[in-house]
Amino acid sequence: MANILVVDDEMGIRELLSEILGDEGHVVTTAEDANSARELRLSSSPDLVLLDIWMPDTDGVTLLKEWQRDGLLTMPVIMMSGHATIDTAVEATRIGAMNFLEKPISLQKLLRMVQQGLTRGHENARGTLLQQPHRPLVSQEKVTLMPQLQPVNGYNGYNNSIPSPTFGSADNEFRVSFELPLREARDAFERAYFEHHLVREGGSMTRVAERTGLERTHLYRKLKQLGVDTSKGHAKKAG
Repeated sequence: MANILVVDDEMGIRELLSEILGDEGHVVTTAEDANSARELRLSSSPDLVLLDIWMPDTDGVTLLKEWQRDGLLTMPVIMMSGHATIDTAVEATRIGAMNFLEKPISLQKLLRMVQQGLTRGHENARGTLLQQPHRPLVSQEKVTLMPQLQPVNGYNGYNNSIPSPTFGSADNEFRVSFELPLREARDAFERAYFEHHLVREGGSMTRVAERTGLERTHLYRKLKQLGVDTSKGHAKKAG
């Protein structure tokens, strides 16, 4: 899992990349312009940045130059544009961008470039660590590797016989097996989460969107992806 910053003035692009990279297990932060990106970069250290070239306030190449000048270009940056020229791409690469991604964005190319960028970032970080003077990486004091877990409803965190993902609207209980792959476990939780709110709001997509904090278009796309039945009749019956 990596922390990825997406900088693009198009909301649709930000949502699309957030959804794709989120499904891959990454934590995605978005910025709608260069000014927001500046603030986020000063307050955090992303593992990788996807940076649009054409933005209304400051273009991506200028922002890239600022980060290089101020010593903030410490992470791989992938430039994005649907209208950039070869000269622009070459200039961005010369400044320090790792790669260039053309719009409309290809899913396979996006994931490949992101993986390459993260791999390069890890290698650079490891090289920097090896160049530092030798010192113990951990304290010589005794380290507790696993805190004591308190049982919850009789489950102590080590029983592999956890039931498959289930959801009960009566008591709001949700359980998921720790043996599932991360993506399947996350999908199971999200499916139960949205089914709960659909039942609670009587199938009203408007109220569900308000309750979950999602835009209606994003909500519809998410429910379709999860295979959730959005018909009001189904919601009332489930309730």
